[in-house]
Amino acid sequence: MRIAFLCKRRYMDKDVILDRYARLYEMPFQLAARGHEVLGLCLSYHGDAEGEWTHAPPAGSLHWRSRSLGRSVLPRLLGHPGWLLRQMRGFGAQYVIGASDIAHVTLGARCARRLGLPFAADLYDNFESFGMARIPGARTALRRAARAADLVSCTSQALADYVRESYRPRGRVIALPSTVDLRLFHPADRAAAREALGLPRDALLVGTAGGLYEDKGIGTLYRGFEALAAQDPRVHLVLAGPTDARMPPPSGPRVHYLGRLEHTRVAQLFAALDLGVIYLRDTPFGRYCFPQKAYEMAACGLPFVAADVGAMRGLLAHAPRHLYVPDDAGSLARTAAAALRDPGVPPVVPQDWQSLIAGFDRELQGSAGPAGWAGATG
Repeated sequence: MRIAFLCKRRYMDKDVILDRYARLYEMPFQLAARGHEVLGLCLSYHGDAEGEWTHAPPAGSLHWRSRSLGRSVLPRLLGHPGWLLRQMRGFGAQYVIGASDIAHVTLGARCARRLGLPFAADLYDNFESFGMARIPGARTALRRAARAADLVSCTSQALADYVRESYRPRGRVIALPSTVDLRLFHPADRAAAREALGLPRDALLVGTAGGLYEDKGIGTLYRGFEALAAQDPRVHLVLAGPTDARMPPPSGPRVHYLGRLEHTRVAQLFAALDLGVIYLRDTPFGRYCFPQKAYEMAACGLPFVAADVGAMRGLLAHAPRHLYVPDDAGSLARTAAAALRDPGVPPVVPQDWQSLIAGFDRELQGSAGPAGWAGATG
């Protein structure tokens, strides 16, 4: 098939095209690797350079075109739907996928309807919890787009259940969790990783990487660490990622803040730790997200503990001792202390992107009807 893939340019503080980063890159790349012709159409909200890029999958083709809002925000926004339609017509699109946020899901649905094409909505999170949802009419537009979709893929089973019950889409709804690049995230020598990052060689290192934000639950980790550190002088806290001015990281000789790490260095960090922490709150975001770092940690051989909410509850149902009560620093400290005493093995085994998108491809082609199966690769 000839697939048009719509998404924002930056995802989790990374450039989708240049960094070839995570879900928004792997979906079109792996579809292309299965023999499809894929056109990625990106809009940058941050002034990234416009242009075209061609990447070379083992089969098929993947071509990117990106625009930027720049300083002329309103004219660019008003003209963007027309630009998308021209690109899709010139490409000869047979299927449209809208991903990354409310804007691109609704634009994808609109373009597919205008062109008479099948449409899939990919929800890598509960977009109703994003800031864009506060724009009047945005939630209604998202729900309307999802209802019209021939296929809706969701980052967790909890989100898939919510979408199925609340949006009532006409098409099939599937859970499609994000996974990781197993060529990058894999077990490595702990001592070498600690030396490379300047971390103490003999301490017990507990930590995480990602958005260190109050509304995501980082405060519970900070307070939990204080309780844990009071019990065991060997425990140190290691952090990486953007911080929250309202709740900065604790200070002291047993706290190591590494700043914002490149993706490859995050894998090195997880190789250096003794225990990872997946912090979440029992909020609309926490209940329906799927923290990608759980799979990143597991792929690096790092045991972790997680808040007992949403996808983590289901993922660790067979390993409940790795779950702590959300927003309860004492529970986190007790759970982490037990895991440090008896870490065992990582409680999950991540799939690779190739096998994950193979299943998505079959769903995609099935929802496209005869035109989709004409391009099937098996």
